[in-house]
Amino acid sequence: MKNRLLLSQLFFWITLLALHAQPARRPVEVIVTADRDDWTYKPGDKVQFMISVLRNGNPVKNAQVRYEIGLEKLEPTIKETKTAADGTLKIDGGTLKTPGFLRCIAWATVDGVEFRGLATAGFDPLKIQPTVANPEDFDTFWANAKKELAAVPMDAKMTLLPDRCTEKTNVYHLSLQNNRPGVRVYGILSVPKKEGKYPALLRVPGAGVRAYYGDVTTADKDIITLEIGIHGIPVILDPAVYLDMGQGVLNGYPAYNLDDKDKFYYKRVYLGCVRANDFLTSLPQYDGTNLAVTGGSQGGALSIITAGLDPRVKWLGAFYPALSDVTGYLHGRAGGWPHYFDKNGVKTNNTKEKLNTVSYYDVVNFARRVKAPGLYIWGFNDETCPPTSMYAAYNVTTAQKELKLYLDTGHWTYSDERDVMNNWLVDKLKGK
Repeated sequence: MKNRLLLSQLFFWITLLALHAQPARRPVEVIVTADRDDWTYKPGDKVQFMISVLRNGNPVKNAQVRYEIGLEKLEPTIKETKTAADGTLKIDGGTLKTPGFLRCIAWATVDGVEFRGLATAGFDPLKIQPTVANPEDFDTFWANAKKELAAVPMDAKMTLLPDRCTEKTNVYHLSLQNNRPGVRVYGILSVPKKEGKYPALLRVPGAGVRAYYGDVTTADKDIITLEIGIHGIPVILDPAVYLDMGQGVLNGYPAYNLDDKDKFYYKRVYLGCVRANDFLTSLPQYDGTNLAVTGGSQGGALSIITAGLDPRVKWLGAFYPALSDVTGYLHGRAGGWPHYFDKNGVKTNNTKEKLNTVSYYDVVNFARRVKAPGLYIWGFNDETCPPTSMYAAYNVTTAQKELKLYLDTGHWTYSDERDVMNNWLVDKLKGK
């Protein structure tokens, strides 16, 4: 049993690192940059991209460089191959006439191995507006859904996990009833042992199917934490179970029942986040006031969505939110993950029913309704959650907000970024 627990923990940390850690450096690097420090331009301004091919930090002379330039996630408008005589190239990237992002991706082959780099120039990103529809009955739809949730008993079940407890914190496997009897939310709850009243932090997950270990580090700072899964299955099973489910019954879950807004997969997911808050705010150890939510990618989306649905949320922290302005592809620009309407999905998903459903679930329409102050972090080079889609949500948020950009990051974070977010959340929750 102990070996299985250790294996489960190892699987958790490997998955977490894969989701958030910066890519490992390689002896050969293709570095692409834009010619302004902030990579930001006005429509009509011309951008130049610099491409450098380095081996052990030194230029690779006469490197063959293949590059493409165009709107992120769309077919490039420029495709060329040139020789970088001294290991560097300066490329005219053109411009955009409207707010958006222009991306240069470059490849170089050195000693038979291909290496890749990219940079993305933003054109008035703070003026990007969403394309997704905002249904007139959006608020009514979700108010009714929350009423249905409230009518279902929470039926909380907590199982102590002694091997995960620390000197200061008790750790439990938690099970809650979600919006229908028999449909449940599972997570890892960490509660300070010392008697007292504490703030609470909900951690919502990125995409995929996996085990969870909880946030004991933050709980040790006298903050109740709950890290949930979204699939209605326990989060302390053998890693092989999640692998099998991810490749089997849950493969493609973001599109399940996309043609029916009442049966769509994410309905119970969004309500499950509210149910998690129901539980946190019911705890006798909760201080009654201070509640925050945070996550990255799918979890970044769920952070904004939870804050938009639940006025009990006082702060939100979102890394590179997915599910944002997913209809962008239908308007000549990139849309958010999971890319329902890109060239691979448009024939299947561009229907009246599916377009109607996504309008009730897109992050943009929850961002419009967020009242909680938020910290948002992403980079221009994200190829999973295109910055165009994320800005579409950010720009309609009227609540107090702060965006920290780490321009060169893709769908990953530096450790400094995680420290910034964690410190911000702890300070807010503890009234600093």
